[in-house]
Amino acid sequence: MSGGPVRLLRLGLRPYAEALRVQDSCVAAARAARASATLPCAPPGALAAESVVLSEPAEPVYVWGLRGAPEAAAAERLRALGAGLVAARRGGHITYHGPGQLLAFPVLDLRRRRLPLRRYVAGLEALIVRLCHRLGLSAARALPPPFTGVWMGDSKICAIGVHCGHSITSHGLALNCCPELSWFQHIVPCGLPGTGVTSLSQELGHRVPVEDILQPFLDAFQEVFDCTLVDPGP
Repeated sequence: MSGGPVRLLRLGLRPYAEALRVQDSCVAAARAARASATLPCAPPGALAAESVVLSEPAEPVYVWGLRGAPEAAAAERLRALGAGLVAARRGGHITYHGPGQLLAFPVLDLRRRRLPLRRYVAGLEALIVRLCHRLGLSAARALPPPFTGVWMGDSKICAIGVHCGHSITSHGLALNCCPELSWFQHIVPCGLPGTGVTSLSQELGHRVPVEDILQPFLDAFQEVFDCTLVDPGP
């Protein structure tokens, strides 16, 4: 999975739609870098414009992927709860995002990394498993498809849904740090009936805010994807 430097964008507490806009600009930059690297005048080993966008959703929002939107009645019921509704170009069914979650949108060039998509998804799972183990949650594990994400028993602690166009990734993962889990009760999270949702706070028995997880997450990301995260600062 060797790659080189990856730009780190820390958005903090932001609306989900704003994080998507930042991600989309990163995807455009990565595609432009890919195109310029193929030009005859490109220097040997030209670097990809890879990024990872980190954010915490500022408001509750239900997001669905390419497997379909909720029916009109269900959508109206969710809006009545005070949540936003957003369609996203990623795999997977409907899920919830909101305060207390760490969202990570890696924008990586899988062709340059010679990394198949399935191995990339497995890498995302591996970094969260590694993070959980370091926090003392040794039961955290990834399951075979269709059970993507990271699980504690029958409850998902981290959801994963990605998109890959022309070998450039977008979207990524949502790690439950300290969200209000009752929001998940209004949907079938990720389209998997009979499964639950948990969080780092619930599993560890104390509140774990997103900011406390950032550095361990970044350490695990660099280890799994064999890269150096470069923070451009404000």
